[in-house]
Amino acid sequence: MNNAIPWKITLLLAASVAIIGCSVYWNTRLEQRYGQPEPRRRIVVADSQAGLFYRRRVKPVLEQRCVVCHGCYDAPCQLKLSSPAGIDRGASKEQIYNGTRLKAALPSRLYEDEKTTSGWRQRSFYPVLNERRQLASINLEASLLYQMLALKRQHPLPADPILDDTFDLRLGREQQCPQLDEWEHFSANYPLWGMPYATPGLSEAEFTLLETWLRQGAKMANEPPLDKAHAEQIAIWETFLNGHTKKQRLMARYLYEHWFLAHLYFDKLQEGEYFRLVRSRTPPGQPVERIATRRPYDDPGGARVYYRLVREGGTILAKTHMPYALNQKRMEWLQGLFLDAKYKVNSLPDYQPEVAANPFIAFEAIPVNSRWRFLLEEARFTIMNFIKGPVCRGQVALNVINDHFWVFFVAPDYKRNAQAGHFLAAQKEHLRIPVETGSNALPVSTWVKYAKAHEKYLEAKARWIGSHFGNDPLSLELVWDGGGDNQNAALTIFRHFDSASVVSGMIGREPKTAWIIDYSLLERIHYLLVAGFDVYGSLGHQLSTRLYMDFLRMEGEYNFLALLPKDTREEVYTQWYQDASKSTRAYLFGKRVSLQVDSGIKFKTDDPKSELLGMIRARLAPVLNDKYDLDKSDVPPFQWQPLKRLDATMGIAVSYLPQVVFLKVTGNKGTYYYTVLHNNAHSNITSLFREDKYRLPEKDSITVVRGFIGAYPDAFWEVDETRLAELVNGVASLQNDADYSSLVDRFGVRRTDRRFWNIGDEFTAAYKTIDPIHAGLFDYNRLENR
Repeated sequence: MNNAIPWKITLLLAASVAIIGCSVYWNTRLEQRYGQPEPRRRIVVADSQAGLFYRRRVKPVLEQRCVVCHGCYDAPCQLKLSSPAGIDRGASKEQIYNGTRLKAALPSRLYEDEKTTSGWRQRSFYPVLNERRQLASINLEASLLYQMLALKRQHPLPADPILDDTFDLRLGREQQCPQLDEWEHFSANYPLWGMPYATPGLSEAEFTLLETWLRQGAKMANEPPLDKAHAEQIAIWETFLNGHTKKQRLMARYLYEHWFLAHLYFDKLQEGEYFRLVRSRTPPGQPVERIATRRPYDDPGGARVYYRLVREGGTILAKTHMPYALNQKRMEWLQGLFLDAKYKVNSLPDYQPEVAANPFIAFEAIPVNSRWRFLLEEARFTIMNFIKGPVCRGQVALNVINDHFWVFFVAPDYKRNAQAGHFLAAQKEHLRIPVETGSNALPVSTWVKYAKAHEKYLEAKARWIGSHFGNDPLSLELVWDGGGDNQNAALTIFRHFDSASVVSGMIGREPKTAWIIDYSLLERIHYLLVAGFDVYGSLGHQLSTRLYMDFLRMEGEYNFLALLPKDTREEVYTQWYQDASKSTRAYLFGKRVSLQVDSGIKFKTDDPKSELLGMIRARLAPVLNDKYDLDKSDVPPFQWQPLKRLDATMGIAVSYLPQVVFLKVTGNKGTYYYTVLHNNAHSNITSLFREDKYRLPEKDSITVVRGFIGAYPDAFWEVDETRLAELVNGVASLQNDADYSSLVDRFGVRRTDRRFWNIGDEFTAAYKTIDPIHAGLFDYNRLENR
């Protein structure tokens, strides 16, 4: 046996030498044919002939046919085609979403972690455009982008409506990511994998256009310089965000750590321009010199940080688009919250993880009421940060929340809230969260440590509520009413298995669960899942984040349960956590944590949960968003009745539906667009990896809304309103996969359908018309194949 070991080593060495030799051979061959590779200068003036050709003709085709899959962290091969910088950077074989790595990976964020194409080449990114001799023929032959498009032309999709198993469409599929020296092998082994992948090829006109652009050297242009009005607003806001007093600097740091993912825009100016807030080593008036750190609160180095606005350079994508309006009224409001408020900042917090990762320590000087009102004002945006941020991707990341639930908030002016700041300051050590351990956390020890701290916080919170509300019970006024005009007072969150959405309003049927979020909970959610989450982190970091979110979910649910009669809370909680472990069921109703204060609300029925939700609906009626409501929107009567039946459908039949369906209905009065959402029922959602064990498909339900909810459509349906009832009947009678396939035969537009791109363009255009501020390109990586 011992003699076999050297032979194995010899074989491995021989194989390695062969691979290296093969690579050297192909690189030598490429150099002989095309010359040495070298990054090229492709950016031209925006209004030049080549610049206009790119911006007006090439860019729209790339967006509608390529960026719909290649536009974000989860773009295959990290190939982001949403901007000239991303196209020029190229692709990489390294995957960002890797739930098995034991050590954090080096970040590879566009615009941040490298400044030049040459820098990306040193980071193992390889070109998809020709970087060798710039001749028309070589510009095509040595371009992976062209070769991928041409491969689809040579080998179009098979005629079958459903693709066979040679197409891997899983979200976590193994990616090939061939380089130029691997192209012959790839194209021979995967002839049907040309681009666009697993969808129809480009039209003749689209292919010819991109071929012409690539042949001419793939010149690209950024947008023209900003107009004077935008430049003036940037100067005004950068002045506001870069004051010199400690108060101003602490405010700016707090705003940055909550805005760093935002698409900031000036709502009084022309639509379509968005900006990012970044940290810079240079002050306003000088070119921005970005400071790149893993997290927004990591040590930037240097004596002073400046907060600068930079123009968004890429295509707006629905899955990452989080608009936040800036205007004079907003600035005056921020001035009142953070600068005019009476408090003193004796010293600025440092950037050590135990301080910077804990906002209750770092920003302790800022009054809690100011911080809470800031988060509440745009609560949907605040929650959208984790819904659309890099943390929210994949089934394991999302199975910490139910498929459909409502969210409400604690009123900032509710009685006794003035004392909440002192309580949180006293509890700041127990409010620590796992992200302070960094990107290489040890999952078990980390979870145990922070679980104990969270339990101590809940014990203290129960005692505090008991001492402050024992003789003055909690009332309905605890629930924020939006000040009478803010639709952020009520939110609905939908989970779509491996993605999610958040919208304002109480959308859909009464959900199984609801949350009431207070300041400390929302702040911890933000720092756990947004500011502190590292998508490049290790398995330990990702696992400890996911496990801790279980506690925060239960805390939000318990805040809602606290308004129910004391003797009914545990019964409702048990219904929410059927089949859960004893430790889970006892977590919020154990001897140490249980809240003993009764509700001050008078209930009249034996269903207090439904009654409470009805009371909240009545309280928030003036601010509830009803644009998605089939009853309140201008749905034609001929469509309303079958759509209401579809919305009321429940049970096994629903379990065969995809998660997000975009539905086009054509009628006498025009075309209408709806979203059909599949809500998956569970006995509980405490299992990390065995979600299917707790599924209750017989309780699955549907929510139908006017317009669009969801950035990742699974399916496209279209129907004439005269056949809408037939479609609804077909859904209600589904009994197996064959039935669903038959339904799609009649009403679906599959990813293989020759009409696919046209209807996708139509849905995108409709979205931009219906909701121009929040709209962006949909992502097609979740399209089904059934």
